[in-house]
Amino acid sequence: YVCSTWGNNHFKTFDGDVYQFPGICEYNFVSDCREAYKEFSVHIQRALNSNGHPEIQYILMKIKDIMVYLKPNLVVVDGRIVKTPYYTSGVLIESGEIYTKIYAKLGMVLMWNQQDALMVELDNKFNNHTCGLCGDYNGIPIYNEFINGDASYNSITYGNLQKISKPNAKCEDPDETQALPSCNEHRDECQRLLTSPAFADCRLRLNLEMYIQACMQDKCACNGKEDSFCLCSTISEYSRQCSHAGGRPGEWRTQNFC
Repeated sequence: YVCSTWGNNHFKTFDGDVYQFPGICEYNFVSDCREAYKEFSVHIQRALNSNGHPEIQYILMKIKDIMVYLKPNLVVVDGRIVKTPYYTSGVLIESGEIYTKIYAKLGMVLMWNQQDALMVELDNKFNNHTCGLCGDYNGIPIYNEFINGDASYNSITYGNLQKISKPNAKCEDPDETQALPSCNEHRDECQRLLTSPAFADCRLRLNLEMYIQACMQDKCACNGKEDSFCLCSTISEYSRQCSHAGGRPGEWRTQNFC
């Protein structure tokens, strides 16, 4: 089971909800939330890069008693910069040109493209034990993330609840009253991109509609600017999720696309 975040502040929880949350504070992405001994936590912080696109600045990860801090091309374990591949008590860290991957024996794999996209896979022994932007992993969409008891939250309220409070952090919470535009005029283009022959093997493995919706939001947010971030990030995510689900995406990148 996978939780991911990518591109224009999109998130997909373990239970399959897809939402957008544009926060730039440090947030609990996913943590073991059992009362007694917490086995792991993953925090992330996003910021806008020089092109105005959201990127993950750093990932802070605790696995049992080991602290791992990741930035692009940098891995720090317990305060020391390390060379990869690096192995320490049940944790393997690999870093290539694009992806940094961490395998933890306790039942977790983390994969980051050192830019916008992060994916965490968790063993199902953590069912119903997690909290954070990835949700509670109870197998039921909406419940306990966006509906909790009698309260219902929109995605911005939910995201703001996951903020890690730091006494001197200067970051504004996103406005909870902002509604997302409908973006329907982009549906055809997004559908065409995501149902191209390259993705024939992905069709039955993933929920296509949620990626079409994310792609539509991307097109809206980019206001007609034709830069690759607007389209490529969601299509890359679709491709990664397809591979992860056992599919074989074809070659969808071309000289003039992504």
